[in-house]
Order: sequence, then structure tokens, then C-alpha cells
Amino acid sequence: MEKQGVSGIKIAMVYIGTVVGAGFATGQEILQFFVSFGLRGLWGALLTTVLFMFFGVVTMQIGYTLRAKSHLEVIGHAGGGRFQPVMDVLIMVSLFGALTAMMAGTGALFAQQWGISAALGSLIMGALTVLTVLRGLGGVIHAISIVVPFLLVSVLTISVFSLVQSPPDLTAGIALTGRGFMGNWLTAAILYVSYNILMSVSVLGPAGGLATDRRAVWRGGVLGGAGLGAASILIYLALSGTRAETGHLEVPILHMAGGIAPIAGALYSLVLLAEIYTTAVGALYGFSARILAGRNRRFGVRVIIGAAAGAFLVSLFGFSGLVRYMYPLQGYGGIILLIALVWVKVRGGLK
Repeated sequence: MEKQGVSGIKIAMVYIGTVVGAGFATGQEILQFFVSFGLRGLWGALLTTVLFMFFGVVTMQIGYTLRAKSHLEVIGHAGGGRFQPVMDVLIMVSLFGALTAMMAGTGALFAQQWGISAALGSLIMGALTVLTVLRGLGGVIHAISIVVPFLLVSVLTISVFSLVQSPPDLTAGIALTGRGFMGNWLTAAILYVSYNILMSVSVLGPAGGLATDRRAVWRGGVLGGAGLGAASILIYLALSGTRAETGHLEVPILHMAGGIAPIAGALYSLVLLAEIYTTAVGALYGFSARILAGRNRRFGVRVIIGAAAGAFLVSLFGFSGLVRYMYPLQGYGGIILLIALVWVKVRGGLK
């Protein structure tokens, strides 16, 4: 794969797959970052589509230019020596946080759909993620690119059915138990993009480094960003029509799937697990790849398992709470990275 290079379509799949679990797979993220603001949340979702395309392309262009192996090269090129240590810490914290949230999301899914212990669900996701990451970046890209098409078809189908059954009502938002650290729709939109790019740069950079050519990088960033934005908007519209039933749920999109037919809810729960899995894999890979630079394989196994074990313990805090408070906090830290990426583009550092 590394000799032949990665195509633009596969890069787009990797982009979507890396973000999907923390971005919109459960619906909880869209509920809090967009639906809660009513019609203004739609403007926020449209803005994020443009930003996802822009920052996806820039991040992978840097990875292609440097043939990056981890996020260190990307942030070093974007911000220089003083910037790199700060962003390195923020990205590592973000990756660990994303892994934690994905385990918590799996636990919430197990509890809501099957009435099974949330801790058991988190543990199973942790084990699957560890086994995949031990295969290296090739295994990560392969796993993500297989899952994403099923995700997009599922989201499209569920959202369209929900829109037919319950047309969207954009006149008002919903009352949540606190907005975390999001003050208004514009802040929420920027934080949404920020925490997702901060988390995914560790995979997007190396993915850009494996691209066949610059055109593949551009295609992958644009198609991936557009896919993320379109899926977010569809879920936003669907949740806007069902917010009375879904506003209090940990995994609202699962309720929408069940509204089509019981079997649809059961099937989507499996797709949702796959979506969460792709983001968990990307997060654990990025976290461990940074620590393992120049280390031997035996040490790597211990780091990968140790990181997953730590994330499992934190995941017991609960999914909706992590989305409400941890994601926005990561987003504020990620704004520094977004500014640096814009500066790379402005100064022409992508030749």
C-alpha cells in the first residue's frame, strides 16, 4: 500500500472514519453542538462543512509535503519550535479523550439498546481497538475504509425516514442540562471543527503522506469534509423533528433508527459500533504512534494496552457528560492548531 500510495477516495473514507465516532455517529454530538441552538444551529452545521473541507485539505497537504509519519511533523511545520510542544500535549490529551469517549459511547449503546452493563461494552470496544492498532497504520486504514460506506448509507437512510415521519422544526432549540462551554451557535460550530481536527490530525497527516499525489490529497480533503458536513446536516434536520423524544437520550440516533422498525434499530446498533470503532482505532493509533517513535515492539504493546486500560477507567464517567464538557474544552485548545494551519496556507508553506 505504501509503495502504490493511497487514492483520494480512500483518503476521504479515512477522514470521515476518523471523525465519525466523535463527530456524529451517536447523534449526541449534533444534539448538543447544533440542534440545541435551533435554526442558528443549521448555520453552524453549514459553516462546519466548509471548515472541514479547508482544514482537511491543509492538514493532509502538509503530511504529503513532509511525508509525515505522525502529527509531530505537521504541527512542527505549522507552528515552529515553540508551538510544537504545546500542541503535542494538546493533541495527545485529545486523542486520549477521544478514545475515552468512544469507549463511553459503546457503553451507552450497550445499556440503551440491550440493557447490558455499560462497563462491559466499554471493555469490549477497548479490546477490539487494541487488536487492530497492533497491526499498524495499514490495518487502521483498511479497517476504516471498509466501514465508512456502510456508515454513510445508514445515516442517509435513517435521516430520510425520520424526516418523512417527523418533519424538522427549526423554530426553537432544546433545553439541555447546561451547555458545557458553548456560549452560542458560532462558538459551538468552531469548537466542533476544532476538537475533531485536533483529534484527527494524527491520522490525517500520515494519510496525506501516503497519498498517490497532490490531487489525491485535495480530493480526499474536499470529499471527506463534504461528507462529514452533509451527514451532520442530515442528522441535525432529523433530530430537529424528534427532539421531544430524543433530547434526553444518550444515543438519540439509535432511537430514530428504532422508530423505522425494531430490526432497523438493531441493525444500526451494529453499524454504530463499527463507526465508534473506527474513531477509537484512529485515536489509539495516533496516541501510541507518538509515544512509540523509535521504541521496540514489546514496549509498544505495553503502551497500547496501558492507554486503552486508562481510557476504560475514565469512560465510566458517562458519555453525554464527556461530550458536553470534554469536547468543548478540547475544541478551545484546538483553535490554536486551526490558526496555525491557516497561517501555513497564508504564508504559502505548502509547496
